Amino acid sequence: MPRLRVLLAAFALATVPALAQNRTDLQPLPATPPPPPDMAPLDAALEPQVTITKREGETVEEHRINGKLYRIKVTPEHGVPYYLVDREGDGNFTRETMGAPDVSVPMWVIGTF
Repeated sequence: MPRLRVLLAAFALATVPALAQNRTDLQPLPATPPPPPDMAPLDAALEPQVTITKREGETVEEHRINGKLYRIKVTPEHGVPYYLVDREGDGNFTRETMGAPDVSVPMWVIGTF
């Protein structure tokens, strides 16, 4: 083990002068390209409006685009948040838990005992 330490120390001392050399064959970096042109401003009508309401131990967030309600997030005081989503745009909301859309759990009877 002591030989390994001596060998590593000798190697480290041998490489220090090589690392400290000044190189003269270096080339300057190319000029940086200009930044891309400014993006078009975002349309404020496309941004969702969120209304947060707290009532009786739960928080309700209503998400609207152009004044049309498309998603409701309900966060109970003690429990898992769930979403009510209008998929068709007809005002009928379906429930989703933690954003998992269209989960269909198979309920076949495989066997009985």
